[in-house]
Amino acid sequence: MGRTNLGRRAITGGLTLAGLLALAGAALGVSGGWENAAAQRSERAVAISVGSEHACAVLDSGEIACWGAGEYGRTDAPAGRFSVVSAGTWHTCGLRETGAVACWGDSNWGRIDAPGGTFSAVHIGLAHGCGLRTNGALACWGYDGDGRTDAPAGRFSAVDAGWAHSCGLRVTGEIECWGRNEQGETDGPPGAFSAVSAGGGHSCGLRTGGALECWGDNESSQADAPEGAFSAVSAGRDHTCGLRASGAVECWGENGYGQTNAPRGAFSAVSAGEVNSCGLQAGGKVECWGDNDWGQADAPDGIFKAVSASLTHSCGLRVDGKAECWGDSNSKDGGRTNTLSGAFNAISAGVTHSCALRPSGAVECWGDNTYGQTDPPDGAFSAVSAGAWHSCGLRPSGALECWGSDWSNETGAPEGEFIAVSVVMWHNCAVRTNGALECWGNNTYSQIDAPGGTFSTVNVGWLHSCGLRESGEAKCWGDGGSGQANAPRGTFSTVSAGGRHSCGLRETGKIECWGYTFDGQTQPPAGRHTALSAGRYHACALSEDGTVACWIVDNAAADVPIWLRGATLAEPTLGVPATGSGGLLDRGGGAPRAGIAAFGAALLSLLALALLRRSRRRS
Repeated sequence: MGRTNLGRRAITGGLTLAGLLALAGAALGVSGGWENAAAQRSERAVAISVGSEHACAVLDSGEIACWGAGEYGRTDAPAGRFSVVSAGTWHTCGLRETGAVACWGDSNWGRIDAPGGTFSAVHIGLAHGCGLRTNGALACWGYDGDGRTDAPAGRFSAVDAGWAHSCGLRVTGEIECWGRNEQGETDGPPGAFSAVSAGGGHSCGLRTGGALECWGDNESSQADAPEGAFSAVSAGRDHTCGLRASGAVECWGENGYGQTNAPRGAFSAVSAGEVNSCGLQAGGKVECWGDNDWGQADAPDGIFKAVSASLTHSCGLRVDGKAECWGDSNSKDGGRTNTLSGAFNAISAGVTHSCALRPSGAVECWGDNTYGQTDPPDGAFSAVSAGAWHSCGLRPSGALECWGSDWSNETGAPEGEFIAVSVVMWHNCAVRTNGALECWGNNTYSQIDAPGGTFSTVNVGWLHSCGLRESGEAKCWGDGGSGQANAPRGTFSTVSAGGRHSCGLRETGKIECWGYTFDGQTQPPAGRHTALSAGRYHACALSEDGTVACWIVDNAAADVPIWLRGATLAEPTLGVPATGSGGLLDRGGGAPRAGIAAFGAALLSLLALALLRRSRRRS
């Protein structure tokens, strides 16, 4: 897992570092201000390793630069000169030029407690790691479930750590694997091999003649290696990719996310991950394919007048008022994309449900109703905002009314008259008629400690909030660990708080973002825009001609930073929640004052989903 040319995550090549200027240094968890270092010197990356939510590169100076999700300190690379880096799921390890292994990140199960001594290679699995000592002996550390760290004795020439098992290549060319063996993934075939790769529940080896042979779990045909000669192989979780001698990449196995749809062209390396794959082209450009989550970034054709992006789905209003949603429907929760018939004036896509406003002022919701979030009260509203498990509406009188879950008093709306409201996970904010802000709900990161002064709009994100002063100045507060609360100077017509980033729409229609600026699978659309809506992992924009374009924003599993792709850099740009000019609706006559309540940020990371996803990966 993570071997250069053969491993799942490591890819090497001559990659320019200039693109780090667009990675917004600290916003990505890169310590030491790499954006400034890149401006002062022209360095190249000589090796790169992509983990589940972060990536690291070895520069030609020997230093390591990491970016992406910085939780657990997995991107906080130590100082010094390194020759190898391997990014895992929650931790990272590097091989110093002295041969010592250094690890950083999540310390559970001792996964960063690498043994002493000198090594020639290091590779990181799900919760364990293995290294090849200079004398050919193996040493593994970390979680030892199923004996995955019980490396065999003897001399080896290569090692790879998979999800719950490991494989090594003896100097004689024989393969030996150990660890979990529920699918026969450690039952390596006899004979001589030149390379080995350990995946999820299967393993693959490259015969000395170039033929591939795979064994173990074959439920998705990931072990059905095609015939012919290959120069490299990488086993992912449920799929496999191989590199032909011609440089063509060929993948097979599970393809639910398009992870086996390799692009054409010549590559020098390939790496298969969990639900995505990446290849290094001859010119050093990195190209990835696969995970688009639930298709929430696949906007339908046609003309819309409003758009709202959520966690795993998006919704829009056609010019005739018809609602249309796309992405993960999840029939188990009632079908969050199963829109109702008839015309609507506004629509709001929540995390587990969606709500829309009829011309009569009535609110109708659909999707998960575990906490009553789709049971709006009777009567007329002028605006509605759907969050994670609750919703809030603005009455024509200016009064607020909320319904659904109340874990952090998020449905305890304050009294008085308001002109706008925005809801998200467990906190809400609203603008009073005098322009003052009032927020309520969870305050773990001071996200409800709104600043004084007068505002025209407000938008709440996952753990922070942003407001737009009447002067057009953007002001943010709450969690600022990735710089998402550091709004740039100048005036905006819209502001939106996302997960680890914030975005504003300039009066020119240009999108500008700050904070976590890890680039998505595609650049945000160019041109002038009238509205934006940011979900947790994707964003959608409404152009002047009414067409909708969506793109992945925060998906480290498949997204490649611009500098790895060798692309021309533009200003960091992500999405912003809104429908109209500011992500909110005014209370007069039901006409959009600034679009749907920008809960797009609320769509940020359904913690339950994230925890489930991570707990599943840890097992």
